[in-house]
Amino acid sequence: MARRKKGEVVNGWVILDKPLGLGSTQAVSAVRRITNAQKIGHGGTLDPLASGILPIGLGEATKAMPYIVDASKDYDFTIRWGAETSTDDLEGEVTASNDVRPTEAAIAAILADFTGSITQVPPAYSAIKIDGERAYARVRAGEEVEMPSRTVEIHALSLVSHDAAKGETMLSVTCGKGTYVRALGRDIARALGGHGHLSALRRTRVGPFSLESAISLEKLTELGHSAPASDYVLSVMTALDDIPALAVSEAEADRIRCGQQIRVSGHLSGLHVLTYGGTPLALATAAQGLMVLERVFNL
Repeated sequence: MARRKKGEVVNGWVILDKPLGLGSTQAVSAVRRITNAQKIGHGGTLDPLASGILPIGLGEATKAMPYIVDASKDYDFTIRWGAETSTDDLEGEVTASNDVRPTEAAIAAILADFTGSITQVPPAYSAIKIDGERAYARVRAGEEVEMPSRTVEIHALSLVSHDAAKGETMLSVTCGKGTYVRALGRDIARALGGHGHLSALRRTRVGPFSLESAISLEKLTELGHSAPASDYVLSVMTALDDIPALAVSEAEADRIRCGQQIRVSGHLSGLHVLTYGGTPLALATAAQGLMVLERVFNL
C-alpha cells in the first residue's frame, strides 16, 4: 500500500515579500507550516540580508518553477562607499578601504559600462557549487576559493538617489538569470577607483510577479489562521501569463493528460500553455506541427 503523503493538496503560488533576517529555506518552511501544502519550493534564493519577492510554488505550480528561476528580475540596491567586504555586503569583514567617494555625476556616467552582457566574478560567499560543494561552505571552512567568472545580462541600470553625506547611492537594476547584485555593486565601486559594498538589497520583481501581488509573512500568518488557502494562494496560471496560451479540444486534453503529443498548425513555434476550459494542462513546445510536452499539470 502506498504511503499517504503528509499535508494537503494545494496548487498555486504564494508571492512572499520576504523580510530581512530570514533565509529562503526558512521562508519556505514558514509557508509550508501555514498552508500545510504537500509539495513546495521557491524560485530564486534571497539572502537573509535581502528582502522582497520570493515566489513560492505549491503543488503543481512547482512544475513551472524552472521558468520562474530563469525569468528576469528587478532589484533596488544601495552601495555604501569606502569599504569592500568579504561578502560584498554588510555581513562580511572589511577587506579593503579608501577615501574615494564618487560624485553622483560620475556614478551616472559609468552605468552604461555595466549594461548589456557583462562579465562578473560571483562573491565567494555564494551558493555556487565548486567541485560539488557550496562555495560559502568552503570559505567558512577556511579554504581559499577561486570563483570562475560568468557572463550575465544587465537589461537596465539606473541611479535612484545619491546621499553624499551618508556616502551611499541607491541604484535600480533589471537583470537576467545568475546575476549577483552584490558583485555588481562591488565592481561599480572598483571601476570608479574606490571600494564599496551593499548596505541594502530589495528584489521588486521576478518574472510576472511584482510587489503588487506580494504578501508579507505577517499577513500570511494572519490569513492562515482564519482563511482557506484559496483566499491567498494565486492560481498556477499566474506564473504563465507571459507564455502564449492554446486552447485544446476535449479529445486532445485526454491525450495530453496521458502524456501524448498532439498535432497543431505548422505555423506555431515556441513554448505554449495548453489549456482546456481555462485550466492549464501542460507546458509544451511547438515544433514541426507537433506539441512536445515539457510539463504536464495534474489539476
